[in-house]
Amino acid sequence: MPEKYDIPLHDIKPLLEIQEYSMVYLLALSTLILIILSGVLYLLVRWLKNRNRFNLRREHYRLINEIDFSDAKSAAYALTLYGYTFSNDSERHHRAYSELVEKLEQFKYKKDVEILDKHTLHYVDSYRGMLDV
Repeated sequence: MPEKYDIPLHDIKPLLEIQEYSMVYLLALSTLILIILSGVLYLLVRWLKNRNRFNLRREHYRLINEIDFSDAKSAAYALTLYGYTFSNDSERHHRAYSELVEKLEQFKYKKDVEILDKHTLHYVDSYRGMLDV
């Protein structure tokens, strides 16, 4: 009987071993997604942490823009105090701050002072315009 079934097959090739990479692709994709999510989470936590941090420059910028010029003496002191924060940004800022302090000297150190004149107010506005936070 064994001779009966011994028919040679010429059209059928033997089975080939196929390499399966789907597990490698899944691991690589899940690792990449994990790295991206970790980075996004890190940036989100850092942004939330720094969002409410006190910024001295921003606070002094706000205070300079809110100065009331009806009291010239307190305005001169406030401009001198808060403007110093921005004086070392560049040489141009330093020169402008020095000139502003010179112009405000006449409104400080006296018991009774006049109101700020237009020229000084214009100089203060130009100094406030060059500030950035």
